[in-house]
Parts: sequence; structure tokens; C-alpha cells
Amino acid sequence: MLFCHHGMRSFLTRLGQCKRCYPKGENFMRLYHASTQTASEPRIVNRSPYLDFGTGFYTTTNLAQAEDFARKAFVRRGMEGAPTLNSYECDMERAGRELRVLEFSEPNEEWLEFVVHNRKQGRDKALEVDIIIGPVANDDVFTTVTLYEQGQITARAALEMLKIKELFTQILFCNDKALERLTFESARTVER
Repeated sequence: MLFCHHGMRSFLTRLGQCKRCYPKGENFMRLYHASTQTASEPRIVNRSPYLDFGTGFYTTTNLAQAEDFARKAFVRRGMEGAPTLNSYECDMERAGRELRVLEFSEPNEEWLEFVVHNRKQGRDKALEVDIIIGPVANDDVFTTVTLYEQGQITARAALEMLKIKELFTQILFCNDKALERLTFESARTVER
């Protein structure tokens, strides 16, 4: 099961329950994007197609994780710019009605195979979705997925190992149509 960083279930199962993730009411979710610059007009930059969910604009509901990602992006990009946390709101209920959404509500074998496929080959061009939602493979999860990917553990063992991890939600906006649903709120530099 997925949780926001305040302990509530994902928005698809209990839309609007967490007042921190939904400060303006039950439909508007707060999302974070880590970068090395302000992203007041989000766009898809094809840095690497070999990510968990493929190319797109990655966001998370987890503030601490987004801050950590911003620091890592800063180091990865040669200390250029500054670790920056961008905040957005998105009417997820409307997006769910109007866009094609692929959701992995928990880390299961389908999610695991999807992540491994994307990391090796990039997202399948035939997959016509606007938004992908599912567990984020942070450092702990990344290690487990890598062990599975390398054939050192079975899918069942990987999923058992993931049961004890605290998993948060990542939301990938796959195209410009999806990005139109994001409303920029603010950006701030994250302490290094």
C-alpha cells in the first residue's frame, strides 16, 4: 500500500484525506519536484529514459524525499545551480477523469517488472498513458530492485523485502497534456 508522507493512503484510495497533501480541499494534491532550478513552467527534459517509469516529469508527495532528490540532482549535475524544491498543486480527481492514468497501488510483480523493463529499455512507446503513479524506488528500494534485476533474488523475495520498506508515491507526468494539470505554487532552495 502507498502512503503520502503524512501516513495517509494514496489519493486513489482515500482522495483528499490528508490535509497537508490536500491543503485546498479534497481534489487538490500538493506535489513536489526536485531540481537544480526553479521549474515554474514544468517541462519534460529527456535526461534519461531509463528511469523507474521512463521519461517524464517526476513528482512525489513526500517532502523529505523531494528535498533529498534535489540535493542528489545538484551533486549529479556537477554542483550547477542550487538544490531546488518546486511545489505544485494538481486536481487529481479531474486528472483521473480526463487523462489516461496507470496506477500501481502497491509494489507487486507487475510494478517490479515494469520498473525493471523501463530501467533496461525505457518505457514502451506503445503504452499510451498520461500519468503513471506508483511506489518510488528510493535508495533502499533501488537496491532490492537491482538485486532482482541482476537475478540475485526472485521476484517473490524482492517483494517480501519491500514489504518492510516505507514506500512513498511518485507521480510521473508523461506528456504536455498531463503537465497542464500542474499549477506552480513555489520554489525554494534546499539546504545542502
